Amino acid sequence: MRLTIVANVSVDGVIQGHRHIAGEEGDGGFERFGWAPPLLDDEASGFITAAFQRADAFLLGRRTYEIFAGSWGAGTDPGNPVGETLNTRPKYVVSTTLTDPRWARTTVLSGDVAGGVERLRAEPGGELQVWGSGTLVRWLLGHRLVDGLVLITYPVVVGQGTRLFPGEGPDYGLELTDLRSTAKGLTMGTYRTTGRPRYEGGPARRT
Repeated sequence: MRLTIVANVSVDGVIQGHRHIAGEEGDGGFERFGWAPPLLDDEASGFITAAFQRADAFLLGRRTYEIFAGSWGAGTDPGNPVGETLNTRPKYVVSTTLTDPRWARTTVLSGDVAGGVERLRAEPGGELQVWGSGTLVRWLLGHRLVDGLVLITYPVVVGQGTRLFPGEGPDYGLELTDLRSTAKGLTMGTYRTTGRPRYEGGPARRT
């Protein structure tokens, strides 16, 4: 399976707080929750639904897993195609503390996480998708385990919050394989990773 990160991201790279979840408090004083829904239109919603349905399995961090389990896993929106997909397809959650997941078709990855992810990537199938899970995403990028990215970019500068990519991290070359836009100014870019990028004047120092 191809490990694909799907991210809702602002123009300045923020992924934190794109939706406002009841009772959620921001880390580090973050307070600009809910910047995505006012810009979401039918075309972007349809793209997101289709992306979920394309997944053969999901790889999630603990926090995102619990948010999904508390909504989609609890059947809060019966008949919704996103919920149906999440409920019926395998879910892998990276956690050192979760021992008894209640959501059906869940497997906990702990210990040798890199080895576990590599085994999943070696399995036949289409996409192993990662949604949310910012800490996990940056870990996967750092270990060069990412095969592709789908960036749903909203026309807003949030100005604070956790970014998708760290200030310093690994470099990736990307090939654009699909690009769409909506009347409200969202862009949906699909990329595959191509190894390290080329640099003018020769190779950069390896990291």
